[in-house]
Amino acid sequence: MKKLLKYFEGYKKYLFLGPFFKLLEAVFELIVPLVTAKIIDVGIYSGDRDYIIKMSLVIIFLGLAGLAFALTCQYFAAKCAYGFGTKLRTALYRHINSLSRTETDRLGASTLTTRLINDTNAVQTGINMGIRLATRLPFLIIGAIIMALSLDVKLSLVFLVTAPLIAFIIYKIMSRSIPMYGANQKRLDRISMLTGENLEGVRVIRAFSRQKEETEKFCDASDEFSRHAVMVGKISSVLNPVTFMIMNLSAALIIWAGGYRVNSGSLTQGDITAFVSYMTQISLALIVLANLIVFFNKAAAGARRIADVFEVQSSMKDGNDDIVPSEEPVIEFDDVSFSYADSSANSVDNISFSLKRGEVLGIIGGTGSGKSTIANLLPRFYDATEGIVKIYGKDIRSYKLSQVRRFVVSVPQKASVISGTVAENIRMGKPDASDEEITEALKTAQAYDFIEKLPEGINAPVLQGGKNFSGGQKQRLTIARAVVSKPDVLILDDSTSALDMQTDYRLRKAVSENLRDTAVIMISQRATSLKNADRILVLEDGQCVGSGTHDELAQSCPVYREIIEIQKAGE
Repeated sequence: MKKLLKYFEGYKKYLFLGPFFKLLEAVFELIVPLVTAKIIDVGIYSGDRDYIIKMSLVIIFLGLAGLAFALTCQYFAAKCAYGFGTKLRTALYRHINSLSRTETDRLGASTLTTRLINDTNAVQTGINMGIRLATRLPFLIIGAIIMALSLDVKLSLVFLVTAPLIAFIIYKIMSRSIPMYGANQKRLDRISMLTGENLEGVRVIRAFSRQKEETEKFCDASDEFSRHAVMVGKISSVLNPVTFMIMNLSAALIIWAGGYRVNSGSLTQGDITAFVSYMTQISLALIVLANLIVFFNKAAAGARRIADVFEVQSSMKDGNDDIVPSEEPVIEFDDVSFSYADSSANSVDNISFSLKRGEVLGIIGGTGSGKSTIANLLPRFYDATEGIVKIYGKDIRSYKLSQVRRFVVSVPQKASVISGTVAENIRMGKPDASDEEITEALKTAQAYDFIEKLPEGINAPVLQGGKNFSGGQKQRLTIARAVVSKPDVLILDDSTSALDMQTDYRLRKAVSENLRDTAVIMISQRATSLKNADRILVLEDGQCVGSGTHDELAQSCPVYREIIEIQKAGE
C-alpha cells in the first residue's frame, strides 16, 4: 500500500474525518454500559420508575447519536475508497497503455485484466472496510479496557489476558492465509486466460470438436482454484469459534469472580453487567477484525500485484522530434533484424528496403516468414533488435510516438471493431471526421454497399466484437477506419484475406486512386493481390529471398514462382 498512497491525493481529509466520527460513535457506545449499570443499581434497586425512563431515554439518545456518527463515517469512507479506487484504476489503465508490446506480451492480457478489475476492487473494498470498521476496533478495545479499569482493577485482569490472546490467534491466522490469497489470485489469472481463449476461439474449438478437452482444462483450473480457496477458507473459519470460545469463557470468569466481589461489597450488580458488556464489546470487536482479515488479505495481495505492474517500465522510450517531410524516402529499413523476447532466433534477418510517397510495396511469404513482424516494426509497436527503421532518413526512435502512430497506420490481420455505431468506429481514425468523410472512406474500403442498406446507415449499431457483421465486412470497416485518417503510410497486413477476388481488386484500385500521396504496404498471401505493386519483397524464414516487380520475380525468384504455381493450381 505504501507505493499506492499517492492516489489518496484529494481524499486524505476523508481518511481523518471517517475515523473521527467512528471515534465519536465508539465513545457513545462505551457510555451505554455505564448508563445500564446506573439503571440497575439506582432505578431498579430503588424502584424509581421515573429514573429508569429518564436513563432509558438517554440510551435511546446515545444510540441515535451513534447511528448518525456511523452513517457520517460510512459516507466519508465511501468517498475516500471509491475516489481512491477510481484514481488507482485510471492510473493503472494509463500505465498499461504506456507499456510496449514487449511488456504486455510478457505479462499477458489475462493477468492485466485481473489486476485492473479484481485487484483494484479488492484494494478499494479493503480501504472502505478499514475506515468503516477497522478504525472502530482500537477505540472500542482501548476504551473498554480503560472503562473496566475505572470500575475494578483486579477484575480487569481478565481483559488484559483475553485481548492479547485473541490478537495472537488472529496474527497466526493472518500469517498463514495472506500468502495463500496471493497465490489464489494467480490461479484466477489462469481461469481468466482460459475463459478469454475459449471465447475468442469458440469457432475453432467447435470446428475441431475440442469442446470436451477445453472444458476439462477449464474445470481442472477451476477445481484447483476452488480447492485452495476452500483450504484458506478453512484456516480463516477457525477464528470465529476460537474467539467466541475465549469470549464466553472470559464472561463466565467475570461473572464467577465478580460474584465474590459483589458479596464483599466491592462491586455492584450493575458493575458486573457493565463488565460483561465491555467484555462482549471487546470480543465482538476482535471477531469483526477476524472477519475483516479476509478483505484485508485480498487487499494486501491485490496491492502487491498492482504495485508489481507499476514497477514494470516500458522498454520503448519516446522520442523528442517532430516528423518533418523531406526528399528522403518516407520509410526505410536499413539492415533490420528483430527477435521477440525470450526467442533464440530472429523473426526477420537483415531486411532492407525503402519506400517513397505514393509507391506501393507488396510483401509475400509463407506462414511464419516475418511479414507481420515487419508490419509491427513500422508503427514502432516493437523496436528493431539490429539495424535502423527510418522515417525521412531519421531513426524512427527519435520521433514522438504519438506522431509515428498517426504517420503510420496499420490494419492488422484480425479485424477489430468496438461496440457503438459504424460512425463511431470509423471516427477512431479521425475523431473530427464529417459524415461525408466517413462515407468516402467506406466507399474506398468497399464497405458502403452493405452499410447503405442498413436502416440507420452510418449510425447503425455495432455489437460487441462486431457480431452483427461478417468477417469480410469487419475487415472493410477496419480498412475504412484507417483510410479516413489519410495516413502518410498505410499498412494492409493481410487485411483483405476474407474478401473475394473481385472485391479485393476494387479495394486496391480505390486505395491507389484516392490515396495517391500515401505510401502503401500490402501484405498478402495472394500473388494476384500484389501484381501491380511497384516492388514486391519475398520472405522465407525471416530472410528476403527476392525483391522486384511481379514479372521480374516470376523469372528470377524460385520461391515466388512456386507461390504463383501453387495458387494457379488451386484455382
